[in-house]
Amino acid sequence: MPELRKDPITERWVIISTERGKRPSDWHTESSQKSGGFCPFCPGNEDKTPPEITAIRPVGMPRDGAGWSVRVVPNKFPALQIEGGLERRGEGMYDLMNGIGAHEVIIECPNHLAELSDLEPAHISEVLQMYSQRTLDLKNDARMKYILVFKNHGTTAGASLEHAHSQLIATPIIPKRVIEELEGARRHYEFKERCIYCDIIRQEQHSGKRVVVAHQEFIALEPFASRFPYETWLLPARHYSHFEMMAPESYHNLAVTLKETLWRINVALDHPHYNFILHTSPVQEPAAVEYHWHIEIIPKLTKVAGFEWGSGFYINPTPPEIAAQHLREAQI
Repeated sequence: MPELRKDPITERWVIISTERGKRPSDWHTESSQKSGGFCPFCPGNEDKTPPEITAIRPVGMPRDGAGWSVRVVPNKFPALQIEGGLERRGEGMYDLMNGIGAHEVIIECPNHLAELSDLEPAHISEVLQMYSQRTLDLKNDARMKYILVFKNHGTTAGASLEHAHSQLIATPIIPKRVIEELEGARRHYEFKERCIYCDIIRQEQHSGKRVVVAHQEFIALEPFASRFPYETWLLPARHYSHFEMMAPESYHNLAVTLKETLWRINVALDHPHYNFILHTSPVQEPAAVEYHWHIEIIPKLTKVAGFEWGSGFYINPTPPEIAAQHLREAQI
């Protein structure tokens, strides 16, 4: 029988439609094979991108040249621009402001054919630390209230270029989706004086039903009220509200957990396209006892259709307990 499950953080309800359940082999996924052709992110084409913001390369090697392992450039077609003032204003009953922010691209490696999951943990750690470095730099701009790091892997996930890359968008407002999480976490803390994410981690570690990977510092799990089949969260076992404030060695441990999690998803689901979203605390706010940063990985296996758009309900045909079992059983 289908179940209605309530997300304890946002209080959003989802439908777990068990009668629509599928095994990993039943999902049709788009091919992740990469084609040839010109790529502006490949070494030797550095002059085809905007001038780099920063990069990891050997000391003494020139900017905007080859030899880098991770490179950050402004998005050539930015959603927001960093120059100018906000100029908040009203137009009758409507509120508006200028589209001020930052939009950057993190090119994850020089190899055009490599995926993030193919990289060694030390290299993935460099990518993760670059997320942190760029966040720390942009938070110095008081106009920026939130910094969202995300990755669109594959065309059905929204990627326009094949070469492995992530994006960062800094905004002068806190996104509604994040506000829902913040408010849900605060309600729980006001009632129980505990972080709801820490409570979730403890319960999932105890039951084990929805755990995919559990290392010393980080855990990957299928959330109880999963919106999508094989939706997977990565969280630090230790409480951190801000991703950019972790100890340096923690990024390597996160890289190990992330690599294994992505490999399990790739093996179980035949390398699906996916979205990767990093939710962290607003950058201008101090460390928070009630909120816990986390990564959400969402394989693109289903489409959001009329009922979902019209009602706000998501219909998930794969119970998270079954998804976790399939991912644990994946031979990596």
